[in-house]
Parts: sequence; structure tokens; C-alpha cells
Amino acid sequence: MKQTPRFVIFAHNATYDTLHQVGTLGLTAAAMGKDVTVVLLFWTIRKLAEGRIDDVDFSPEHQAAAEEVRRLLKEKKVPLVSEMFREARAVGDFRLVACSAGLEYMGVNGDAVTRQVDAVLGLPAILALTAGAETTLFM
Repeated sequence: MKQTPRFVIFAHNATYDTLHQVGTLGLTAAAMGKDVTVVLLFWTIRKLAEGRIDDVDFSPEHQAAAEEVRRLLKEKKVPLVSEMFREARAVGDFRLVACSAGLEYMGVNGDAVTRQVDAVLGLPAILALTAGAETTLFM
């Protein structure tokens, strides 16, 4: 029996442009029948815990274009990151995993994260879960 291709994204950076790509890639891979795991690390954990996963923010080097991009996203009715995550779960095998050390390092409320992810795991478990994936991205 052929195993379902696994698609893994290690999400470290938490600006909107990066999280949008995590959402679109994860949603697309799930819709294509891949087993998708998004591992939240450092800044993505903090943003999720603070309830800001949908904030349309950009890194300092992109601030000059930020307002225009925000306008275009609204005009084009681009879905929120949280909506892409929900849709990915609805169309396929998609899960969010938070790194347990990241919760400690970022000083966040663990309950705020736990309620929004499928699992909180340590690095050994994360590496075992993601080993042998067809595609692995670090964003």
C-alpha cells in the first residue's frame, strides 16, 4: 500500500506575508491529498497566543508598500490566515503542531496556544513525526 505523501512546513517567521504563504501552501497541499503538518516555532507561537495570527503586518524592509498591499488584499478579498487553516482542515489532512520549548521561550500562555493547535510536542516527537516527508519547508 502506497503511503500518503507528507508535506511539512516549519513556520518560524510570523509576519503576514510569511504566514500567508504557510496558509496557501498548506491549504493547497491538503487539497491535493497530502498529509500536511505545520510546525509552529518561536514567533508564530507568540503571534498565535496573542490572538494576532490574522494581523496584516510586514517586516520593516517592506513598510513602504505595506498600505498598498493591505488595500489590495482587502480589495481582492484574500482570506485570513486562520480561515486558510480552517479550510485546509476541512478539505484534507492538515494539522498544526506547536513546539513545547517555543511556548516556554516565548513566555506565552500555554492554554491560549493549546486550544488552537492539534498538538504541543517536544522536538524529538516533532522530528519523528516529520521524518521522511516528501516536502519540508522552513519559513
